[in-house]
Amino acid sequence: MKLCRGVGIALLACCALSAGVRAQEWPVKPVRIIVPHAPGGVTDMLARLVADRLSVGFKQSFVVENRAGAGGIVGSDLVAKSTPDGYTLVASGMASHVIAPNAGAAPFDPLKSFTHIALLGGPPLAMLVHPSVQVKSVKEFIALTQAQAGGVSYGSPGAGTHNHLMGELFRASTDAKMVHISYKGGGPAVIDLIGGHIPSAFLTLSTAAPHIKSGKLRALAITSASRLPDYAQVQTFAEAGYQALTTTNWSAYSGPAGMPPAITTRLNSEVIKVLRSADINDRLQSEGIKPNELSPAAFTDFFQKEIERWSPVAKSAGLKIGG
Repeated sequence: MKLCRGVGIALLACCALSAGVRAQEWPVKPVRIIVPHAPGGVTDMLARLVADRLSVGFKQSFVVENRAGAGGIVGSDLVAKSTPDGYTLVASGMASHVIAPNAGAAPFDPLKSFTHIALLGGPPLAMLVHPSVQVKSVKEFIALTQAQAGGVSYGSPGAGTHNHLMGELFRASTDAKMVHISYKGGGPAVIDLIGGHIPSAFLTLSTAAPHIKSGKLRALAITSASRLPDYAQVQTFAEAGYQALTTTNWSAYSGPAGMPPAITTRLNSEVIKVLRSADINDRLQSEGIKPNELSPAAFTDFFQKEIERWSPVAKSAGLKIGG
C-alpha cells in the first residue's frame, strides 16, 4: 500500500513537472488570435498591434484572423470550444463579451467559458455635436433636449454598440430627451454628423479625433477618467457631474476556459511589457488609450464588474442580435 502511494505521488509530481515544462516551452507553434469582428475597428487594431510585438518577443507567429458574426458571438464561440492549450485566443471586449450575450442567445458564458488573460485597453467615447448646435456644455445640451418637442436625436455606429448603450445610459442618468439613430458603423455616423444631418452623436474618440481637431465637430465631454493630454480642452463626464458615465471601449485577450495558469501568467506579463514600450505607448496615447497593468485575476474581476454594470443597460434597451 505504501509502495502504491509512493508511486502515485511520484506520478503526480512528474505530471506537474511536465506541465510546467510545457508551459515554459510554449509557444512551439503559431498562435491564432480570433478577432470576432470585421477588420478595421479598434479591437482589430489593438489585437494586431500587440500580436506583432508578441511574435517578436516569443519568436513565434501570433496570427490574427477575423471571424465576424452575430455581434462577436460567432468568433468568440469558436474559441470557447477550442482546446485550452494557449494556441487559440480571442480578442474579447465590450461588444463580444458584454453586449452581445445580453442581446441574443449566446452559446457561451462570457465569464465561465473563457480564461481572461490581459486587458489591452481602449479609447473613451465622446459626446459630439455639430458646430451649429448652440451648446457648449453637457448641462446646456440636456436643457436643449428638454426644451425641444420630441427631444434631440443622437447617432451611434449601430444598435447594440457600446456607443448606443452610452447614449441610453446618458439619457437615463440625466433625464435628457433623446432619440437614437442607428448607423452601420462609425464612419457613416460621423459623415452625417459633419454634414449636419444629425445634431449629435456618441462616437469612439479615435473615430472623431481628426474632426474635433479641425473644428468640424464639437466634443462636449469624453468618458475617460481624467482629461487626455491631446484633448485637454474637452472635459470629462465626471467633471460635468456624471461620474457614472466614465467608461472605455476596451478590448482584451482571452482564451478557452482551463488554460494552464503558467501560460496565462506568462502571456499577461508579455502583453504588459508590450504596452509599456515607448513607441506603443505613444501610439495608444494618440488614440486616447491609456495602457493598464492588470494581472489575470484583476482583469477577470474587472470583466465581471463590467458585465454587472452594462447587462441591465443592454436589457433595458431591448437589444436583439440574430445569428
